[in-house]
Amino acid sequence: MSNQERWTTAEIPDQSKRVFLVTGANSGLGLATTRALARKGAKVIMAVRDEAKGRRAVAQLTAEHPGADLEVRRLDLADLDSVRAFAGQLRAERPRLDVLVNNAGLMAPPRTLSPQGHEVQFAANHLGHFALTGLLLDLLEAGDDPRVVTVSSSNHRQGKIFFDDISGERKYSPMGYYNQSKLANAVFGWQLHQRLTTAGSPVRSLLAHPGYTSTNLQTGAPVAMVKFVFGRLLLPLAQSPDQGALTTLYAATAADVQGGQFVGPGGMAELRGAPTLVKLAPRGADAETGRRLWELSEELTGVRYAFRTAA
Repeated sequence: MSNQERWTTAEIPDQSKRVFLVTGANSGLGLATTRALARKGAKVIMAVRDEAKGRRAVAQLTAEHPGADLEVRRLDLADLDSVRAFAGQLRAERPRLDVLVNNAGLMAPPRTLSPQGHEVQFAANHLGHFALTGLLLDLLEAGDDPRVVTVSSSNHRQGKIFFDDISGERKYSPMGYYNQSKLANAVFGWQLHQRLTTAGSPVRSLLAHPGYTSTNLQTGAPVAMVKFVFGRLLLPLAQSPDQGALTTLYAATAADVQGGQFVGPGGMAELRGAPTLVKLAPRGADAETGRRLWELSEELTGVRYAFRTAA
């Protein structure tokens, strides 16, 4: 794939009869992704932590596009009990899922623990999505052109997995542990691709990153310095959420993408621009890192993947 200079949401093929699940769908990149998919006829299940905000987002989107087929469901990705309940309900009601967009994320809070005792960025950004994908894998394998798109960040290149201090008990840095979670997203997306391919599964795993995009992830960051740098100082460089979501939408809908590919912006330093293929950091594709993180994620979530081979 070359840099698609003129690629816009107008290029998205018709998505009628296709079912998408987008996490963090009520604001920012998730809302922009949902808007574009709904306009192309997709059924979008909006997984949100705050149902009231989700309902307000639905009202906004249906006012813009009265035919939008949207459904709000509560999901707190930092809480593995919530993930299991969400997946169980979806499995009881739906025979298939076509595309899962692992989009939701937290950025640079003070050290906080999830209900299960994990550092909250690692819990919400990685462990929750790892568990959700595994619990819904059979629905995806029954889907039409099924895909998992995991949203990472260019920050994955600065990341390190702190296997000896995974929850920051000894030494915590808000951005250091954010970068860890984004590297974990990248490692997961690549490992999932490898394992799906080995199994002969019809599901494709892709990665995307939005570049630098103005969302409440930055402007609402609870750490003052992070909020100042990303929410004010660098804001003139930022894309809109609609622009930032293009990479995710390309990975989720374009006919020419392949499993294992990483879609990012094609402009300077991958900060902004049209969708293009970008490189995964060597750590993201490192086999030993992938093995250790996968095994740790299984241990911490209790979710073990059952890959079904293609017919």
